[in-house]
Amino acid sequence: MKILLATMSFDIGGVETHILELAQGLKAVGFSPVVASNGGIFEKDLKQFNIKHYRVPLHDKNFINMWKSYWLLKKIIEKEGFDVVHAHARIPAFILGILRKHIEFPFVTSVHAPYSTAMLYKLNSNWGEASLTVSEDLKKYLIKNYKFAPKDILVTINGISIDKFRANINVDDIKKEFNINTSKKIIGHVSRLDKDRNLAAKQLVRVAKTIYKKHPNTQIVIVGDGDEYEMIKSKAEKVNTELGINYVIMTGPRADINKFTAISDIFVGVSRAALEAMSAECPCILAGNEGYIGIFSKENLKSAIASNFTCRGEQKSTSNLLIKDIFKLLNTPQPKLDKLGEYGREVIKEYYSVERMTQDNIKLYKKVLSKV
Repeated sequence: MKILLATMSFDIGGVETHILELAQGLKAVGFSPVVASNGGIFEKDLKQFNIKHYRVPLHDKNFINMWKSYWLLKKIIEKEGFDVVHAHARIPAFILGILRKHIEFPFVTSVHAPYSTAMLYKLNSNWGEASLTVSEDLKKYLIKNYKFAPKDILVTINGISIDKFRANINVDDIKKEFNINTSKKIIGHVSRLDKDRNLAAKQLVRVAKTIYKKHPNTQIVIVGDGDEYEMIKSKAEKVNTELGINYVIMTGPRADINKFTAISDIFVGVSRAALEAMSAECPCILAGNEGYIGIFSKENLKSAIASNFTCRGEQKSTSNLLIKDIFKLLNTPQPKLDKLGEYGREVIKEYYSVERMTQDNIKLYKKVLSKV
């Protein structure tokens, strides 16, 4: 089958990484995936796997860009003759929903997060003939807010490559590039540093001096870019100046996320980034804009899975909660930390394989095609 995967952009982000892994997974089982987006840092990864990418300005609600996207997508779909068109964000889904009124194609969507249910947005949402959600709570969200038929929703996962995200990989290049001292305990964080995604990063910078004063044998590494990157970087530089050392490292956008999870001794974050760190056997503190679970362990596995490790519905993340758990892990004996890390990787192997995610998507494609 030939599948079009349409998303907003292809820069660093959980949705983008999900689509990259899905495209590679589909390619591995003999499908022909094609990606349409506004482009970004992951385009070169697609090229390595000989997966075609079309540049389409699907990244914002600007009328001119949406108009261009409509005609570009129409041309691409007519040229390529896809078996299924799969939208991974609200804007591509909206445009493809309109386009589908004029040309026929099997149409599905993936829901990666809850969107605004304000009436204007609600009326302009299109979830296709069937949909995948990355957690049970998002399935309930679709049913409750959009009256979507439960039989047409399949719950899937964020598939993580355990071969790519592992502890024992060469990280010499990033150590040299950013002057990271791995003889120290590295506290890592990866996220898009936009206002609605960067709470944990800001809290890490806020408590950095307190961490250093009690545990000087540490270093904080924050990976990612976004509309508040410069603001957070400025605060990090102020911390470094006051401490007189390069303590908080801001890397900007990176495609080699697996190297940064590999060097981390403690990871702070949520969603896909946390799963990638778990795959690299790194103990995790689940903290983000949507809530706070804390140190991941067997005791909170069920609640973490329920929200796809986003902490939706949990208590609010605060600097006090965060620093308390960071100190707890920094004071934990290494053998116990190693067991936490090993457990995290076992969870990824059991619940979050790329193969399972790929087969879930194929199952939905076949379901839609069976109606044709």
